[in-house]
Amino acid sequence: MSSEEQSNDAQWLGDLFVDETQVPPEYALDEIHQRIYLSDGELKEWQGPFNEVYSPIYLKGKDGLKRKLIGTYPLGTEKEAKEALDAAIRAYDNGKGEWPTMTLEERIKCLQNFVYKMSEQRDLVIKLIMWEIGKSLTDSTKEFDRTVEYINATIDALKDLDRESSRFQIAEGVLAQARRSPLGVVLCMGPFNYPLNETFTTLIPAIIMGNTLLFKPPKHGTLVHYPLLKAFQESFPRGVVNTIYGRGANVVPALMESGKINVLAFIGNSKVANDLKKRHPKLNRLRAVLSLDAKNAAIVTKYADIKTSVKEIILGALSFNGQRCTALKIIFVQQEIAEAFNKELAAAVDQLVLGMPWTKGVQITPVAEPGKPAYLKECLDDAIVNGAAILNEHGGKMYESMVFPAVVYPVNNKMKLYMEEQFGPVIPVVPFDDTDEVIDYLIASPHGMQISVFSNNSAEVGHLIDPLVNLVSRVNINTQCQRGPDTFPFTGRKDSAEGTLSVVDALRSFSIRSLVAAKVTDSNKKLVNDIVHKHESKFLSTDFIF
Repeated sequence: MSSEEQSNDAQWLGDLFVDETQVPPEYALDEIHQRIYLSDGELKEWQGPFNEVYSPIYLKGKDGLKRKLIGTYPLGTEKEAKEALDAAIRAYDNGKGEWPTMTLEERIKCLQNFVYKMSEQRDLVIKLIMWEIGKSLTDSTKEFDRTVEYINATIDALKDLDRESSRFQIAEGVLAQARRSPLGVVLCMGPFNYPLNETFTTLIPAIIMGNTLLFKPPKHGTLVHYPLLKAFQESFPRGVVNTIYGRGANVVPALMESGKINVLAFIGNSKVANDLKKRHPKLNRLRAVLSLDAKNAAIVTKYADIKTSVKEIILGALSFNGQRCTALKIIFVQQEIAEAFNKELAAAVDQLVLGMPWTKGVQITPVAEPGKPAYLKECLDDAIVNGAAILNEHGGKMYESMVFPAVVYPVNNKMKLYMEEQFGPVIPVVPFDDTDEVIDYLIASPHGMQISVFSNNSAEVGHLIDPLVNLVSRVNINTQCQRGPDTFPFTGRKDSAEGTLSVVDALRSFSIRSLVAAKVTDSNKKLVNDIVHKHESKFLSTDFIF
């Protein structure tokens, strides 16, 4: 079939796009042309070049379909990035600055003020998530609300940590108190697929622990943060939060090469993370908190409930079009049930609702990355050449940014879909006879984030759990892979992560335990008591926050 015939075959997908006048008024978005950035406590005017932001949502017009221009933002340079770095260094002041020496109670008040101001921008931020990355209204709303919940949970977790560390310890004649203290300047870079939530899962704990921050918004999802700049400026002391704009390859390497970044918080591609880390001249001084590539697998054995498996796999593989690090990206199904499983999976996928993000009940929306449809077509073509077929009727049909999810079977190790992380609405299904085949796949894989096991046989599940927990960081039983709840540890093995994120783990990741100690003598006991009773130190204290 020629490319023209393929386009005609998928014309009905193009019909899902609407004229701008058909966008419900409450979800319409006026262009936003950002001409400010936050640096050294000031919202500075930008006079230089800018980057245009186009939505993955196409709108109908006289000349056919065109991507909607959402707005523009500053295309900063290395100069502005270095100025922001200098501002963060001054604010930290080798640990002597106002923010790192502030009490936890004072920092919490600043963060609570930020949450209040952030909530005032809720409607606009939700619309920007929806328009800028094509996420459904329901999921965009969940992302904002979950982020606020995450911030409040972080505050509660910090209070718990503070209560635990408010007591003194005595061992072997030594009196001591240990508390957590900041690390320095943090470079925070979040992902496009959760531009608000996942960015804030590193940004918020980094700030609240007393670090100062350089924050570069993701390439897709930059404008999402624009409404929050004033809230950052008004809620935190000068230089604590500084934004960096521009192309990452132009502005970030120099920051790492300066050797003045103490923590790299990055969610994205492992190759980029490795390159950035290597640029730092003193790696022993750099802490990395990374969430990276993943090719999460599902194992569906002959003892699985097929209906449950299909329901959870569709949620896991296709929520937000499969554009999630925790998405299920390859499915292993036992030969005995493969035919029945594939039939039910293909039928269920063809029943999914496609449409614009504001469409009620929509499940598949335009994909965020401009080059993604072409890459997915390349993967599907490669799979077909190497012996696979697309099982569902509409699978793989594409029109501009709309891609109908494809169920591909049987996938084998000659295909791109076998090892490459597709990060899109394609479900590769691999037949297997023995579960050891799946174990071997995981051993060979460079990824090690999560896996889902579908089986109702306790002996089988128990036998699988023991090797799987040593190959991935989370084993999900009869449910999709996922990040939450946020109180659970979130990490990965091999190339999938470095460091652990959860509400509590993140606080530890962006701080270090510091200790004040003295021999237990009468004079030292009196000295310590005087310091505590007279509140002469913010660190050495028995006060804690309720």
